[in-house]
Amino acid sequence: MAFIDEAKFFVKAGDGGNGCVSFRREKFVPRGGPNGGDGGKGGSVYLEADRQLHSLIDFRYRSHFKAQRGDNGQGSDKHGRKGKDCIVRIPLGSVLKDAETGHVLADLTENGGRFLAAQGGKGGFGNARFATSTNRAPRKATPGQEGEERWLKIELKLIADVGLIGLPNAGKSTLLSRLSAAQPKVAPYPFTTLEPQLGVLQVKHHRPLIIADIPGLIEGAHNGVGLGHKFLRHVERTKVLVHILDGSGEGDTPLDDLRVLEKELAAFDDTLLSRRQLILLNKADLIDGQRLAELKAIFVSAGLDVLPISALSGENIEPLKNTLAELIDPVMY
Repeated sequence: MAFIDEAKFFVKAGDGGNGCVSFRREKFVPRGGPNGGDGGKGGSVYLEADRQLHSLIDFRYRSHFKAQRGDNGQGSDKHGRKGKDCIVRIPLGSVLKDAETGHVLADLTENGGRFLAAQGGKGGFGNARFATSTNRAPRKATPGQEGEERWLKIELKLIADVGLIGLPNAGKSTLLSRLSAAQPKVAPYPFTTLEPQLGVLQVKHHRPLIIADIPGLIEGAHNGVGLGHKFLRHVERTKVLVHILDGSGEGDTPLDDLRVLEKELAAFDDTLLSRRQLILLNKADLIDGQRLAELKAIFVSAGLDVLPISALSGENIEPLKNTLAELIDPVMY
């Protein structure tokens, strides 16, 4: 299934029903009287957050959402029925904006949270509303009001417990497949992952953890270089950022890679650097003991802890799972 994280769509609330002009015509009732009912209120359009949705794929096939109009009033003081509301379900973490101004209207981060996207029109008054002591037979009724309509833009920011970030070909997709049942595309060339991938990490005595594999970042990503900042927003709501560094290079390459990642995160949102972080030195199966000791010493001299792993062979994957579970869900059930 394709991952869609931006969409533009139109919402139209239902119009209110018209009021009715009617008079009683009953045997043995002198003079009768007005009995036209009011029109029903138009249905509204609501956007509702649903934790089971993780993409805006539905908006690719449908971009117009309309609520039902209210029924017209009738004689015998019968009011029109209210129009049915239109409920549009969207993923948690959806940010809603006015398509014309770009103004942020809502940020739905709680399951079941709702946003009133378009208010239904009020129903018109029937002539029974206008009867007075001096005007006992009014022939006046009002039409229903039009429902609101507008174009909206929706942007998705994934809500995940763990965000996997790294340069292209660092092994993020392979690691995701090790940590969860996800099966992302894995290949020995850069930019294999072109869209965020989600997986669920299951660790005994801990709640399930949502992991997001963010497409590879390169220097200048915050300015749109490579896959650009399009996917950087998906790390904003992760609780723990996991840096995956390729340890198979020479010199201080892994530490240099980390500095590139930190620079891009800070340029996009400097608060990300204060997030809990974990640094992984991947491809440990390709590093000999002496080289591994050198790399550890380089990170220690920089005041950083690093965990060597091999996403390919599975080295240190189980300790990593437990570490992540303890970082995010330290309370044992």
